[in-house]
Parts: sequence; C-alpha cells; structure tokens
Amino acid sequence: MIRTPANSGISSIGLRLLAALRTGLLALLFATVLASSSVVWARPAAASVLASLPPGNAITDGKALLRYSLPIDNQPVRELQTSLERMTDAIRARRLAALNRNLDTAKKVLERKQAELLASIPEDKKPRAEALIAELRSGVEDLRADVEAKDKDAIWTKRSALLNRVGELEELMVTKFPFEVPEEYRHLPQLKGRATVAIETTKGTMTVVVDGYNAPITAGNFVDLVRRGFYDGLEFTRAEDFYVVQIGDPPGKEDGFTDPETQKYRTIPMEVMVDGDSKPIYGITLEDAGLYTAAPALPFSSYGALGMARPADNVDGGSSQFFFFLFEAELTPAGRNLMDGRYAVFGYVTENNEVLRELKQGDKIISAQVIQGAENLVQPAL
Repeated sequence: MIRTPANSGISSIGLRLLAALRTGLLALLFATVLASSSVVWARPAAASVLASLPPGNAITDGKALLRYSLPIDNQPVRELQTSLERMTDAIRARRLAALNRNLDTAKKVLERKQAELLASIPEDKKPRAEALIAELRSGVEDLRADVEAKDKDAIWTKRSALLNRVGELEELMVTKFPFEVPEEYRHLPQLKGRATVAIETTKGTMTVVVDGYNAPITAGNFVDLVRRGFYDGLEFTRAEDFYVVQIGDPPGKEDGFTDPETQKYRTIPMEVMVDGDSKPIYGITLEDAGLYTAAPALPFSSYGALGMARPADNVDGGSSQFFFFLFEAELTPAGRNLMDGRYAVFGYVTENNEVLRELKQGDKIISAQVIQGAENLVQPAL
C-alpha cells in the first residue's frame, strides 16, 4: 500500500504565498515531499514554483481547455468561441460596452461566416450543425437582452449554454481520429474520442470528461477500469488542500490493476500531447525531452484536472491510480505550473467540482459510470 505523506506546512506556505501575492511580491511554493513504503509514487511532488503571474490570461476553465484541444482547424468557430469566453472578466466587472462588443463579434461570425463554419462539417452532420448555428444566433440575441437588463445570473447561465453549443458544433468538425498509437502500446485499451463519466462519491457526484484525442491510452485505461467497476468502493488515499485528491490504489499488495483474465499487471506509458503537435510524446517527460518551454495541450491549469499517478523512477509505470489537481491560481499560476509535462493530464471535472473541496482521506467513490462516449473505447485485439 502507498503511504500518504502528512501535509506538513502546505497550508501555512499557502497563506504566506497568498499574502505575498497580494502585496505584489514573488513567492516560492515548495510542494510536499512524497514518501512511500515499497514504491515512491511521483504524484504531484516536491518542486519549487516561482509564483509570478504569467503574461496574458491563461485558460483555467476545463470546458474551454477541452474545446481548444479538439483536433480541428476552423478559424471562424474559434473566433466565435473566443468572443463568448472573453465575456468572463466583463461580466464580473459589469462592463456593458465590452459585453456588447463580444456579442457583436459572435453575431457577425454566425451571420457572415456560416458557410465557413459548415465547410468543416461532414455532409451527414450538416443538418445538426445548421440547427446549432440557428440556436446560437437566437441565443446571442437573448443574451444581449440580459446584458441590457444587467441580469448577471442570467448572463452567466446563458453564456455557458451557448458555449456548450459551440463545443458541440466543434465536435461535429472532427472527422476522424487524428493519429495512430505506436505499435508497442496497441495491446492497451484506447479511447478514440471522448467520454463522459459520472463519479458518485460519499461527498457528492461529479462529472468528468476524459480526452482520447490527446491522451488515448491514459483515457482509454481509465474508461476501461470504470466500465469494469474497478473504482467502485475504493477509498481516496490522499487529500491535501491546494494540491491533490488521489484514488485508485486497490486492496492487496499491488499498487494498480491486474487483469483478472491474464493475471498480468497493467502499466501504461507517460503520454503528453504538446500543444500544436499532431500526436503525443510517449515514454518521457517534456523536461527530459528537452522541451522546456513547450506547453501541453491538456495543462494542469484547471481546478479538477485529472492526472495520472506513476512511480517516481518509472515514467511508464502508471496503472490505476490517478489524482484530481486542486489548481488555485494564486498558488500555482497558470503558465508557471511545473507539473505540466511531468505528469499526464487526461481530462477535467466539468460539473460539480466543488465536491473536490469536501473530499477527505477515507472518503470513497461509490460508483463511477460512463454516461457518454463508451463507444469510443477500443479494446485491443486478442
């Protein structure tokens, strides 16, 4: 069994760091040093993080990260997406002029670039795409009325609904799985697309979306284990404020999953898609590959990012244990997170991530179920 280290000092460090940030100073965050009995598991581990805010506005919304990481190339739909996402700061500050400018941009894309939007849609999916565009045009006008009425709650709700429609439109643009997994890993389950999983815990139910477009083996392994009921009844073995909540260590001497049919212990490789690349990098961290400034397509910049746990001395030693990263912008600013590229992200919590704040060591997953996308799981040929 893996020993969960005490969370000595993390909260006090966090408080000091927050104070330093509020006065405009740089602060140093030293993450908890991990210890274990027989195996050292390099879940998010000891690292010094320079907590200076990065330039620009890094994306911290899991749904937005999933939209941007789709393997599509359609500039108008990205323009539409960005115009709606940029409303966030304006909503908080109640800047009506900025909100209306964003809505003007969205309206222009939907009215003037419909042909370009549809150009990326397969013929059999165009009726659905046309219906979505019509819904978006109507929704933009409804949202404008809420802006004029200064109804902040309605603005948040309707903008979120519109972005969900944009995401659905973007997913229609994916015509095929964009690459082949290397031959040496084809004995493992693969997720060729995305899947949505409902995770019921003793503190509430969360929804996660796992991404096979950018992490087909890591996501495929997870979905396969969910369908087997592997996680049902397991305890969270680690829960640290501002850091991680971890689960997946089964009863017994093994630290991961043993296939009951073959009696073989399953391990999966380190798998990271660099933003802009056409296929993931396997078997090495981005740091060890010399890609010090490369950004992963799926970063740890969202609260509730799903990361794969692995032994410290074996990047290809992950199995069943995974963690939810409790990203806090003030403690680990997006764009300066040393976990990116050192651990594999394979999805995000998209609904009810507040449950993570309540989970403690000893809480359990009651059940995990694939509620959408199970057909995208490809099992290896025997």
